[in-house]
Amino acid sequence: MSKKIRNAGQCIFLYKLKNTSTIIPTFSFTDSNRTNILKVEVKKDNIYITLTSENILLAIPSNNINDISAQLWFSLDAKNMRLYAGIGEPRLETSIFLYSFPQTQDRNYKKLLESLIHLEYDEDTIDFIKLIKDPVTRNIPLLIKDTEELTMDDIAKGKYMPIANLSTVSQKMYRCISGKKFVLNTADFPDFVDAIEYSIRTPGLWCNTMLQKKSREFDKDKPNILETYLRITLGENNGESPGVPYVMEIWPVGHYSPVHSHAGSEAVIRVLNGTIHVKLYPYLSHNISNNIKPFSTVDLKENDFTWISPTLNQTHQLVNKSKIETCITIQCYMYDDKDRSHYDYFDYIDGHGHIQPYEPDSDMDFINFKELMRQEWSSAKAAAFTESLKKVR
Repeated sequence: MSKKIRNAGQCIFLYKLKNTSTIIPTFSFTDSNRTNILKVEVKKDNIYITLTSENILLAIPSNNINDISAQLWFSLDAKNMRLYAGIGEPRLETSIFLYSFPQTQDRNYKKLLESLIHLEYDEDTIDFIKLIKDPVTRNIPLLIKDTEELTMDDIAKGKYMPIANLSTVSQKMYRCISGKKFVLNTADFPDFVDAIEYSIRTPGLWCNTMLQKKSREFDKDKPNILETYLRITLGENNGESPGVPYVMEIWPVGHYSPVHSHAGSEAVIRVLNGTIHVKLYPYLSHNISNNIKPFSTVDLKENDFTWISPTLNQTHQLVNKSKIETCITIQCYMYDDKDRSHYDYFDYIDGHGHIQPYEPDSDMDFINFKELMRQEWSSAKAAAFTESLKKVR
């Protein structure tokens, strides 16, 4: 099978290996005349690369190459004369090797690489996923920063993702939840956050009761109250996202999610209260023995924004490591404009190391939830006032 590369000499090829033991999975980048060929062979323990009959490198051994659930990637970068290969999401943190072509007078490697315009692969051994236009070049920032706040130092250091660099879908979601009035405590209910905290900590109230009910949500055999959180939805499911597109997630002290992915959707996440610890993983593995580790972690605080794309930041675990404060986030999801499959589940790793589908449903609508918290809080204040009167009398 052959596919045209959009920009000659640069791309990322995302693929998986098919379950075969008789043929070595192979793909190649070629010029228009097939004079120059960059050939890649993916063997069980290594990746071998040949450039026009010249062996140029041997990849670092990796046990995960043979994991049939793992997405693999290969980055072709003619401008910087570099080749990367990796496992999981296509980024520097997941690469297993880098090769930089030498600057030599007798051979113009840059010109040779720039001549490569076709990808050819064996359909019997390789499952094509996607061709991405731009190669892997530098670490990708997790935090979003608005254009009005972005500095020259921010761009130079690569610490923040400019909102303008995200897709039009993500920019739309960001604008919907980034306003100064998009907050929890409002004039009509200035104690909303305190009311939620009170409901979580008080037996018999709604949040506390719902968390108890959800203790078997991710493992029916082993109830775990800490592996729970509350999903409060804003609006309706319009078919353009996995579940309702706007979700307020409530993470009590010490609570966490399983490692999970996000159905290939795009997302923008804002912290409305507290702090959440995020662990990013390269992919979900069917094989628990692979013991996949997070490649990056970040602590997001109030009014921090982060993002998810169909190929980046897809797989993570969220943990509220605070000992005193509930974390509340707003998460906005939408499918990419080119997504026609619309997978509606968040896959996660259960307690036995197996991948399971999770339907991102709603625990309660936001309007009803806010009114219920108001009622519980009013009753609490009334009870406290009655108790104070008893002490006076």
